[in-house]
Amino acid sequence: MRVLASAVLVMESFSIGFALLIAMKDVNGAPIIYGAAIAIALLLAPGLLKRRVGWVMGWLLQAAMLGFGLVVNSFLIIGLIFAGLWIAAILVGRKGEAARAALLASRTPEA
Repeated sequence: MRVLASAVLVMESFSIGFALLIAMKDVNGAPIIYGAAIAIALLLAPGLLKRRVGWVMGWLLQAAMLGFGLVVNSFLIIGLIFAGLWIAAILVGRKGEAARAALLASRTPEA
């Protein structure tokens, strides 16, 4: 689950970073700084996913991306897509971990 969530956060960071370069023509000042701060936080968040604070930070960053989409309208679609990918990563990751645990439990120990 952590690998999928990390991939979503890193790809989201790169996406917002590149999109900010394009948005610099239309928006000036505080929104660009706010977006850059979100991009940096998204890039650093995967390192915290070993602990609960990382997961909380991931959810807060998804909310921040959606909020940023209200400030810069073109980012709303990006935020919705990555929020969906974040939820999918958690759901698919849980299923994968359950399948792996079942597989490990079904193995007979060799003596």
